[in-house]
Amino acid sequence: MPKHMVARSVVVDAPAKRIFDLVATPSQHAVIDGSGTVQGAQHGPERLELGSEFGMDMKMLGLPYRMTNRVVEFEEGRLIAWKHVGSHRWRYELRELPEGGTLVTETFDYSRGQTAFHVLSGSPARNARGIVRTLERLKAVAEAEEV
Repeated sequence: MPKHMVARSVVVDAPAKRIFDLVATPSQHAVIDGSGTVQGAQHGPERLELGSEFGMDMKMLGLPYRMTNRVVEFEEGRLIAWKHVGSHRWRYELRELPEGGTLVTETFDYSRGQTAFHVLSGSPARNARGIVRTLERLKAVAEAEEV
């Protein structure tokens, strides 16, 4: 794992398209979020694509705030990443497996600035825990979806 990145993976028994559709739909982010910070979509498109800007209602340590994100990496059905003012990225990579299912990797990439702040604030460890819970929720939702 490169320095200043936290990533976790899970195999989801669902096609990549179904999983990608969940991640590329901001209104679903609060449903799959395991960190407890994402409260709901505030503005933006129904479905994301490269360059899309979308706002989310957030809450951390009991304090509500809003965050605007921009999609900076996008490959339909395979890769999506967004960043906000802090320059770090949240990335989802999907790879369908020959034996069935899809390997989903979520990455918190804080290599593009403010690395000392993230390390000192404990966000890598906190985000790792949130990623694990998010992947568990994403797996449950994607596997429960009807074909």
